[in-house]
Amino acid sequence: MSEVGTKKSDGLSRRDFLRLMGAAGTGLAFAPFIPFGDFMPNPNQASLEKVPVILPDGSQANINTYEINSAQVITYPSTGDAALDAEAFRKWQFIRLPEELGGGKTDTTSIRAYSMICLHLWCLWKYWPEDGRKRGECPCHGSMYDPTTGKAFVGPASVQASPSDTLPELTLEIDSDGLVFILPPKFDANNNGVIGYGRFA
Repeated sequence: MSEVGTKKSDGLSRRDFLRLMGAAGTGLAFAPFIPFGDFMPNPNQASLEKVPVILPDGSQANINTYEINSAQVITYPSTGDAALDAEAFRKWQFIRLPEELGGGKTDTTSIRAYSMICLHLWCLWKYWPEDGRKRGECPCHGSMYDPTTGKAFVGPASVQASPSDTLPELTLEIDSDGLVFILPPKFDANNNGVIGYGRFA
């Protein structure tokens, strides 16, 4: 007797595949409402202290020399371990605002430091000073962030429920010599925010 048509398939049936896709779609639909901030790998707050803003070239940021309408990637908190310091959750865009947004001032209102983790699906966004854009843009799905507030105004991150529409931000201080420092943050949604989750603005 032939076994053609009676052998059971070892693969995923069409019905099981559709069920799997339905479950995945449901999960993605509700993802913006899950408090992921409770599970993010945020630094131990007890160990954080005031530290200088160190630029990629190893120098300390100085408001008297840091270019208006520019941005560089800084690491915070830095551990001194190259592998750990390369983690995306430790990367921040250190922005000097454009002139028309107050970037010409020599106080902390002219600078910002936002987590580079996009609040949509955790790609790394960057600040674009040129071409008249002057905004943060995520290359993955087009979310755009206001450099003065860190709030998303275009793209999928902009339609997420608060606090997941506003980037975490570091609190900065400038001394009498113009040197820029990071003050110890409080990584919760009501203060500096939660990396990958956001903050209430």
